Amino acid sequence: MTRAAIVILAGTESHSDLGRLVNGLEAAREFDENPEDDLELIFDGAGTQWIPELEDESHDYHELYRSLSEEAAVCDYCANAFGVDDAVAETGVVTVDENGGHPSVRSLVDEGHEIITF
Repeated sequence: MTRAAIVILAGTESHSDLGRLVNGLEAAREFDENPEDDLELIFDGAGTQWIPELEDESHDYHELYRSLSEEAAVCDYCANAFGVDDAVAETGVVTVDENGGHPSVRSLVDEGHEIITF
């Protein structure tokens, strides 16, 4: 079994940010499609801004995101810092705050997850 934590840090400001998001989602899908793998998909930092955009059904990558949304979590602190906390709360996506409001990367490593950032 492979354990992976895909962390989306890319913001929403540029075409290259979109590319990093899509690469991260595609990598997450690859792990998700293997039933023996354990996947954590975390939107952190500026990456939290993607949640309201990806929830929009007209977004080009809405379907890919929705196929992974059960695996997704959002940094509670960063959602607030980037002004998307209310929008995230409306989606039902889980927020994580084990480390002073942030996800605990150490816990993921301790559980054997390989951390991959985009």
